[in-house]
Amino acid sequence: MTTAGIIIIGNEILSGKVTDKNSPYLCKELRILGVEVKQIITIPDVPEVIGKTALEFSKSFNWVFTSGGIGPTLDDLTVASIAKEFGAPLSESPQIMEAIYKYRGENMTDAHRRMAMIPKGSELIEYAEGRPPQLQFHNIFIFPGIPEFLKIRFSGIKERFRTTPIVMKQIFLKADEGDIAASLDETQQAYPELQLGSYPKISGSDYNVKLTLECRDDQYLQKACDFLCERLSDESIIRIK
Repeated sequence: MTTAGIIIIGNEILSGKVTDKNSPYLCKELRILGVEVKQIITIPDVPEVIGKTALEFSKSFNWVFTSGGIGPTLDDLTVASIAKEFGAPLSESPQIMEAIYKYRGENMTDAHRRMAMIPKGSELIEYAEGRPPQLQFHNIFIFPGIPEFLKIRFSGIKERFRTTPIVMKQIFLKADEGDIAASLDETQQAYPELQLGSYPKISGSDYNVKLTLECRDDQYLQKACDFLCERLSDESIIRIK
Protein backbone atom coordinates (compact mmCIF):
# COMPACT_ATOMS: atom_id res chain seq x y z
CA MET A 1 0.00 0.00 0.00
CA THR A 2 1.33 3.41 -1.03
CA THR A 3 0.56 6.15 1.48
CA ALA A 4 0.63 9.93 1.44
CA GLY A 5 0.38 12.87 3.79
CA ILE A 6 -0.71 16.39 2.87
CA ILE A 7 0.57 19.52 4.61
CA ILE A 8 -1.37 22.73 4.00
CA ILE A 9 0.68 25.75 5.03
CA GLY A 10 -0.63 29.24 5.64
CA ASN A 11 -2.00 31.57 8.28
CA GLU A 12 -4.65 32.61 5.77
CA ILE A 13 -6.13 29.09 5.88
CA LEU A 14 -6.15 28.89 9.68
CA SER A 15 -7.73 32.34 9.99
CA GLY A 16 -10.52 31.51 7.56
CA LYS A 17 -9.51 34.23 5.09
CA VAL A 18 -8.89 31.61 2.41
CA THR A 19 -10.58 28.23 1.97
CA ASP A 20 -8.35 25.23 1.39
CA LYS A 21 -9.14 23.78 -2.03
CA ASN A 22 -5.89 21.91 -2.49
CA SER A 23 -6.25 19.01 -0.06
CA PRO A 24 -9.67 17.90 -1.44
CA TYR A 25 -8.23 18.01 -4.96
CA LEU A 26 -5.12 16.05 -4.01
CA CYS A 27 -7.13 13.47 -2.07
CA LYS A 28 -9.39 12.79 -5.02
CA GLU A 29 -6.54 12.61 -7.55
CA LEU A 30 -4.34 10.42 -5.37
CA ARG A 31 -7.24 8.05 -4.70
CA ILE A 32 -7.69 7.57 -8.44
CA LEU A 33 -3.98 6.78 -8.69
CA GLY A 34 -4.25 4.15 -5.94
CA VAL A 35 -2.50 6.20 -3.24
CA GLU A 36 -4.10 6.31 0.22
CA VAL A 37 -3.97 9.67 1.97
CA LYS A 38 -3.47 8.90 5.66
CA GLN A 39 -3.23 12.38 7.15
CA ILE A 40 -3.96 16.00 6.31
CA ILE A 41 -2.75 18.83 8.51
CA THR A 42 -3.00 22.61 8.27
CA ILE A 43 -0.18 24.52 9.92
CA PRO A 44 0.86 28.18 10.32
CA ASP A 45 3.69 30.04 8.62
CA VAL A 46 6.10 29.19 11.43
CA PRO A 47 9.49 27.82 10.32
CA GLU A 48 9.92 25.34 13.19
CA VAL A 49 6.42 23.93 12.71
CA ILE A 50 6.85 23.63 8.95
CA GLY A 51 10.20 21.86 9.24
CA LYS A 52 9.22 19.43 11.99
CA THR A 53 5.93 18.54 10.34
CA ALA A 54 7.61 17.89 7.00
CA LEU A 55 10.24 15.64 8.62
CA GLU A 56 7.63 13.71 10.58
CA PHE A 57 5.46 13.18 7.50
CA SER A 58 8.49 12.21 5.41
CA LYS A 59 9.27 9.41 7.87
CA SER A 60 5.64 8.28 8.12
CA PHE A 61 4.44 8.16 4.50
CA ASN A 62 5.68 7.16 1.06
CA TRP A 63 4.86 10.57 -0.39
CA VAL A 64 4.37 14.00 1.15
CA PHE A 65 2.70 16.95 -0.56
CA THR A 66 3.02 20.48 0.79
CA SER A 67 0.97 23.43 -0.38
CA GLY A 68 1.79 27.08 0.19
CA GLY A 69 4.64 29.25 1.33
CA ILE A 70 6.94 29.18 -1.72
CA GLY A 71 6.50 32.65 -3.22
CA PRO A 72 8.72 35.75 -2.92
CA THR A 73 7.17 37.36 0.19
CA LEU A 74 8.36 37.28 3.80
CA ASP A 75 5.79 34.67 4.87
CA ASP A 76 6.93 32.25 2.14
CA LEU A 77 9.06 30.08 4.40
CA THR A 78 8.41 26.51 3.29
CA VAL A 79 11.54 25.68 1.31
CA ALA A 80 14.01 27.20 3.77
CA SER A 81 12.21 25.65 6.78
CA ILE A 82 12.26 22.15 5.31
CA ALA A 83 15.89 22.49 4.27
CA LYS A 84 16.93 23.58 7.77
CA GLU A 85 15.10 20.73 9.51
CA PHE A 86 16.74 18.17 7.20
CA GLY A 87 20.16 19.78 7.58
CA ALA A 88 20.38 20.55 3.86
CA PRO A 89 22.15 23.74 2.82
CA LEU A 90 20.43 26.10 0.41
CA SER A 91 22.09 27.02 -2.83
CA GLU A 92 21.16 29.28 -5.70
CA SER A 93 19.81 27.43 -8.72
CA PRO A 94 21.41 28.81 -11.91
CA GLN A 95 18.46 27.49 -13.92
CA ILE A 96 15.94 29.39 -11.83
CA MET A 97 18.08 32.52 -11.71
CA GLU A 98 18.39 32.52 -15.49
CA ALA A 99 14.63 32.18 -15.87
CA ILE A 100 13.92 34.92 -13.33
CA TYR A 101 16.34 37.30 -15.02
CA LYS A 102 14.84 36.52 -18.41
CA TYR A 103 11.40 37.33 -17.04
CA ARG A 104 12.23 40.26 -14.73
CA GLY A 105 15.41 41.69 -16.27
CA GLU A 106 16.84 44.58 -14.30
CA ASN A 107 13.67 44.64 -12.19
CA MET A 108 14.70 41.46 -10.38
CA THR A 109 14.69 42.00 -6.60
CA ASP A 110 16.12 40.14 -3.61
CA ALA A 111 12.64 38.72 -3.08
CA HIS A 112 12.77 37.13 -6.53
CA ARG A 113 16.25 35.78 -5.79
CA ARG A 114 14.91 33.98 -2.72
CA MET A 115 12.80 31.80 -4.99
CA ALA A 116 16.02 30.53 -6.59
CA MET A 117 17.37 29.17 -3.29
CA ILE A 118 16.71 25.43 -3.16
CA PRO A 119 17.93 22.67 -0.80
CA LYS A 120 20.92 20.58 -1.79
CA GLY A 121 19.71 17.24 -3.13
CA SER A 122 16.38 18.54 -4.39
CA GLU A 123 15.07 17.99 -7.91
CA LEU A 124 13.82 20.96 -9.86
CA ILE A 125 10.79 19.53 -11.62
CA GLU A 126 9.58 22.71 -13.24
CA TYR A 127 10.10 26.42 -13.23
CA ALA A 128 7.68 28.67 -15.08
CA GLU A 129 8.83 32.22 -15.54
CA GLY A 130 7.61 34.49 -12.79
CA ARG A 131 6.22 31.67 -10.65
CA PRO A 132 7.61 29.69 -7.70
CA PRO A 133 9.66 26.59 -8.61
CA GLN A 134 8.27 23.04 -8.43
CA LEU A 135 10.59 20.97 -6.23
CA GLN A 136 10.98 17.43 -5.00
CA PHE A 137 13.10 17.06 -1.88
CA HIS A 138 13.50 13.45 -0.72
CA ASN A 139 9.90 12.15 -0.84
CA ILE A 140 8.40 15.63 -0.39
CA PHE A 141 6.77 17.47 -3.27
CA ILE A 142 6.60 21.20 -2.63
CA PHE A 143 3.64 22.85 -4.35
CA PRO A 144 2.39 26.44 -4.55
CA GLY A 145 -0.69 27.37 -2.56
CA ILE A 146 -2.64 28.87 -5.47
CA PRO A 147 -5.06 26.09 -6.50
CA GLU A 148 -4.81 26.78 -10.23
CA PHE A 149 -1.01 26.48 -10.16
CA LEU A 150 -1.09 23.39 -7.95
CA LYS A 151 -3.48 21.59 -10.31
CA ILE A 152 -1.31 22.34 -13.34
CA ARG A 153 1.86 21.21 -11.56
CA PHE A 154 0.32 18.04 -10.13
CA SER A 155 -1.23 17.05 -13.46
CA GLY A 156 2.20 17.16 -15.04
CA ILE A 157 3.74 14.64 -12.63
CA LYS A 158 0.84 12.57 -11.32
CA GLU A 159 1.64 9.41 -13.29
CA ARG A 160 4.77 8.85 -11.22
CA PHE A 161 2.50 8.10 -8.23
CA ARG A 162 0.25 5.55 -9.95
CA THR A 163 0.05 2.16 -8.23
CA THR A 164 -2.43 -0.73 -7.88
CA PRO A 165 -5.84 0.93 -8.24
CA ILE A 166 -8.46 1.00 -5.52
CA VAL A 167 -11.76 -0.48 -6.75
CA MET A 168 -15.11 0.46 -5.28
CA LYS A 169 -18.75 -0.55 -5.13
CA GLN A 170 -21.58 1.59 -3.81
CA ILE A 171 -24.83 0.34 -2.31
CA PHE A 172 -27.73 2.80 -1.97
CA LEU A 173 -30.26 1.94 0.70
CA LYS A 174 -33.60 2.94 2.14
CA ALA A 175 -32.67 2.02 5.67
CA ASP A 176 -31.70 3.36 9.07
CA GLU A 177 -28.02 3.12 9.94
CA GLY A 178 -28.88 1.61 13.29
CA ASP A 179 -30.76 -1.22 11.60
CA ILE A 180 -27.85 -2.18 9.34
CA ALA A 181 -24.98 -1.66 11.82
CA ALA A 182 -24.77 -5.34 12.78
CA SER A 183 -24.58 -6.38 9.11
CA LEU A 184 -21.79 -3.89 8.50
CA ASP A 185 -19.84 -5.10 11.53
CA GLU A 186 -20.22 -8.73 10.43
CA THR A 187 -19.03 -7.90 6.91
CA GLN A 188 -16.02 -5.96 8.17
CA GLN A 189 -14.99 -8.84 10.43
CA ALA A 190 -15.38 -11.37 7.61
CA TYR A 191 -13.44 -9.20 5.13
CA PRO A 192 -10.77 -7.31 7.09
CA GLU A 193 -9.06 -5.95 3.94
CA LEU A 194 -12.27 -4.17 2.98
CA GLN A 195 -12.68 -0.45 3.58
CA LEU A 196 -16.34 -0.07 4.44
CA GLY A 197 -18.04 3.30 4.82
CA SER A 198 -21.61 4.32 5.65
CA TYR A 199 -22.87 7.79 4.78
CA PRO A 200 -26.39 8.98 5.67
CA LYS A 201 -28.28 11.31 3.38
CA ILE A 202 -30.75 13.66 5.04
CA SER A 203 -32.88 14.77 2.10
CA GLY A 204 -33.05 15.36 -1.62
CA SER A 205 -32.46 11.81 -2.82
CA ASP A 206 -34.17 8.46 -3.31
CA TYR A 207 -31.90 6.84 -0.70
CA ASN A 208 -30.97 7.71 2.87
CA VAL A 209 -27.78 5.67 3.32
CA LYS A 210 -24.92 5.15 0.88
CA LEU A 211 -22.45 2.34 1.58
CA THR A 212 -19.02 2.30 -0.03
CA LEU A 213 -16.90 -0.85 -0.26
CA GLU A 214 -13.28 -0.45 -1.36
CA CYS A 215 -10.20 -2.62 -1.76
CA ARG A 216 -7.54 -3.46 -4.36
CA ASP A 217 -8.88 -6.85 -5.46
CA ASP A 218 -11.96 -7.11 -7.71
CA GLN A 219 -12.85 -10.66 -6.68
CA TYR A 220 -12.42 -9.92 -2.98
CA LEU A 221 -14.62 -6.86 -3.39
CA GLN A 222 -17.37 -8.78 -5.16
CA LYS A 223 -17.40 -11.50 -2.49
CA ALA A 224 -17.61 -8.88 0.26
CA CYS A 225 -20.43 -7.10 -1.56
CA ASP A 226 -22.38 -10.35 -1.99
CA PHE A 227 -21.80 -11.22 1.68
CA LEU A 228 -23.18 -7.87 2.79
CA CYS A 229 -26.16 -7.89 0.43
CA GLU A 230 -27.20 -11.29 1.76
CA ARG A 231 -27.54 -9.64 5.18
CA LEU A 232 -29.59 -6.70 3.96
CA SER A 233 -33.27 -6.90 3.15
CA ASP A 234 -34.12 -6.87 -0.55
CA GLU A 235 -36.56 -4.01 -0.12
CA SER A 236 -33.89 -1.81 1.47
CA ILE A 237 -31.51 -2.02 -1.51
CA ILE A 238 -32.28 0.74 -4.04
CA ARG A 239 -29.33 0.08 -6.36
CA ILE A 240 -25.74 -1.11 -6.52
CA LYS A 241 -23.06 0.63 -8.55
